[in-house]
Amino acid sequence: MKRGNPAVDSAFVPRHGVSRLGQPLSYSRAPSPDLAPWIARLYATDVEIPDDHTIDCGLFNDTTVVRIQTRGDWTAQTIDGPMHEGRSALIFGPQSKLMPITVRGSFTSIGISLRPGAGHAVMNLDTVEFIDRIRPCDVYGSPGQVALDQLDACSEPEQWLQVLEQFIRQVLVQTGAAEPDPITAFFEAVSMTNPTLPVAEIARIGGVALRRLERIVRRDYGMSPKKVLRRARALDMASHLRGVADEAEADELELRYYDQSHLIREFTELFGMSPGQFVANPQPILTLALESRQARRLEATERLAPGARRPWQ
Repeated sequence: MKRGNPAVDSAFVPRHGVSRLGQPLSYSRAPSPDLAPWIARLYATDVEIPDDHTIDCGLFNDTTVVRIQTRGDWTAQTIDGPMHEGRSALIFGPQSKLMPITVRGSFTSIGISLRPGAGHAVMNLDTVEFIDRIRPCDVYGSPGQVALDQLDACSEPEQWLQVLEQFIRQVLVQTGAAEPDPITAFFEAVSMTNPTLPVAEIARIGGVALRRLERIVRRDYGMSPKKVLRRARALDMASHLRGVADEAEADELELRYYDQSHLIREFTELFGMSPGQFVANPQPILTLALESRQARRLEATERLAPGARRPWQ
């Protein structure tokens, strides 16, 4: 499909600038090597918005994210109902579809994306309980508040991320955490490289029984393997539509769908709008998350060196 230039909200001014197509960027990077088995990505988003301006957008993450909001006023429409927060430390479970988010005025959000299976490996958590939900970050003596206090003493994004990495190291030491299941790591790699593969074929390639693969993926992703792959295709397409994907992959991403009607049907079901509407309306908060995910995906698949300039910049 031919993509026009995605719409931009000029009132949304990110500290770390914009892409070539004017889409907002955050500061994000891969974790330190010692944390890579558990952490997918770290990010810091600092945005100036007029006090009387409201952003209606959404979040759609394929991982659990620990989000620390040091300033800002926002509302999320979760599966349990609306949740209104300001300064807070929260755990966002993965989303099965777009979660509507409203933000009023400027905000600063700093976070950690966990790798699939990290919750089970560290604290024996089943991701099914977190899908489309938000929970307080209140384990181990309210570390969320500790992290908030430490972040207040910093002013630069890299300092913020180093504080969060140290926080994660402390949790890993306290729990004596094991690494996530290798089967989960294998499935994660497939979802980033070829999410069109049939689940049975993935099991065969991975040398694992189909039912075992399905059980582990459901535990660590919170949904069936088929739904995880479907979401991965949609998130990659959404990144392309917002102009924060590698344009060299454009044809490949479209060929993941049988035809135009298949793309429109699946995209609309997951995002609540057609691809055309998605391009025509600003999606600044969602775009920040999509951009960070694509940077991670390109680095993980060795299409981009860690920290290198991204194709959309």
